[in-house]
Amino acid sequence: MTSQSKGIEGNTSEFVTVEIEHQLFGLPIEQVEDVFMPEAITEVPLSNPEVAGVLNLRGRIVTAIDMRRRLGLNARKSDGPPMAVGIEYNGESYGLIIDKVGEVLQLGSNTYEKNPANLDIRWSSISAGVHRLDGHLLVLLDVERVLDLNSDRSNAA
Repeated sequence: MTSQSKGIEGNTSEFVTVEIEHQLFGLPIEQVEDVFMPEAITEVPLSNPEVAGVLNLRGRIVTAIDMRRRLGLNARKSDGPPMAVGIEYNGESYGLIIDKVGEVLQLGSNTYEKNPANLDIRWSSISAGVHRLDGHLLVLLDVERVLDLNSDRSNAA
């Protein structure tokens, strides 16, 4: 089976689901390297507000991106330890800090839609569309746009 990164071509696509402030998001499975609990994040002076810092993951230096800040949401309350999704992009390692990791969903193109017109600009600027599921809206994250921290600084909350 061939996975399509944006879920708009082919019969099905697979996504790793994550939860951030009770909202369901999806990442293309082929872009997810690993899932881990971040520890000992070192702040980086003068970095973008979305950059929580850097951490050492099995000998690799990983840039930690706070997805709550990236999405313009409130800071995380301590409801247990945060999780992170490891992404490799352009030869660099990133950890997207999220609230919870869900499951892998295999979704057909019949549930895919472009971003709704009423989706917040901060979200639509990093979204590759949505899947309407039973009672939930799965917002697909476009990894390239999530990691482009300079393009929409004026939209940051």
